[in-house]
Amino acid sequence: MPLRVEPETTFRDALAAADRPLAGMWVCSGSPLIAELCAGSGLDWLLIDAEHSPNGLESILAQLQAVNGYPVQVLVRPPVNDTALIKQYLDLGVQNLLIPMVNSVLEAEAAVAATRYPPHGVRGVGSALARASRWNRVPDYLARASETVSVTVQIESTAAVDAVEEILAVDGVDAIFLGPSDLAASMGLLGQQEHPKVRSAVERCLKAAAAAGKSAGVNAFNPDTARNYLAAGADFILVGADVAILARGSEALAAQYIPQDPVVEPVETPTSY
Repeated sequence: MPLRVEPETTFRDALAAADRPLAGMWVCSGSPLIAELCAGSGLDWLLIDAEHSPNGLESILAQLQAVNGYPVQVLVRPPVNDTALIKQYLDLGVQNLLIPMVNSVLEAEAAVAATRYPPHGVRGVGSALARASRWNRVPDYLARASETVSVTVQIESTAAVDAVEEILAVDGVDAIFLGPSDLAASMGLLGQQEHPKVRSAVERCLKAAAAAGKSAGVNAFNPDTARNYLAAGADFILVGADVAILARGSEALAAQYIPQDPVVEPVETPTSY
């Protein structure tokens, strides 16, 4: 007799049940081992990234398997808001999606539709072949699939900020996530995510989400900035990344144990005799 499986709690449910903001980190290495290390860190959630990281379907699947069973929520970010790709992610067993570069109501509606079977969406039906339903071991999966998936959309452009209230009103958008780096770039402030104009736009979106009764998160590696956004109402936050931790940690070891080359002052060469 086959084992019957119940789907895990979604990020939407975790946010609703939380009595404090949820803290998480990026997992960008593409390594199941690193993902599992991060899953046991005590953080609330992980973001497996495929937009700016070397992750394909196979590596995402391996990481989902590696972190399964740890008390941590896992979101996965595809490289683009694409119906076919979202279908593949869902069939892999991704339950929580973070959709990048959602700039309008139409794009938000498309993201939600990609996660739902007809007549409420356009997701292709392949549950008998998919890990999502545990190969038809989740009872009534087709009827319940939308309950097992959460959709968070990224607000990371001036157009998205201008439309944030309308995006928040889209049925099926469970939360928004602010990306200050791309937002700064769209404002002509490339590399200046701490700029007052950027921070003001982020805080405006946090307030809009609170007014709409939906959750909002933000990326903030700077501890002071993170605390400020939490104070401004962020419900969840990303505060670090596996690759950044490894880069800075290995640099610190090198600085501690390897002698630094002395600075050699340039010698002026006469130009005339």
